[in-house]
Amino acid sequence: MFRKKPPEFIKNAGACIVSKNIVDKKGYLKWALREESVNASDNGWRFFSEIDNDEYLSKKENLVICDFNTVAEIEPAIIAIYLFPFGSDLQLISENGKKYFLDNLTNKKVEL
Repeated sequence: MFRKKPPEFIKNAGACIVSKNIVDKKGYLKWALREESVNASDNGWRFFSEIDNDEYLSKKENLVICDFNTVAEIEPAIIAIYLFPFGSDLQLISENGKKYFLDNLTNKKVEL
């Protein structure tokens, strides 16, 4: 069975590492970190769900590499942070039907 190609929100967005809980829709995207890229196709983004814990994330089979646009199809809010610099450490907050990012390093709301 072929998986349909995700919409291309960002052209040539590159690959990222994502918790299987997000991809399998068991958990919602909560944490977004941007690290230095490990190769040319890696954009540095790492996404984790609100149900992930250290034990879960310590098992490499619980993380997948996928196109940024695939994750954006699941959680469109990340489109707004795509160009954030390496070292970004963000938390997606959902309150009263609205979503915003909180910078975990400064504990301030991210202005988009």
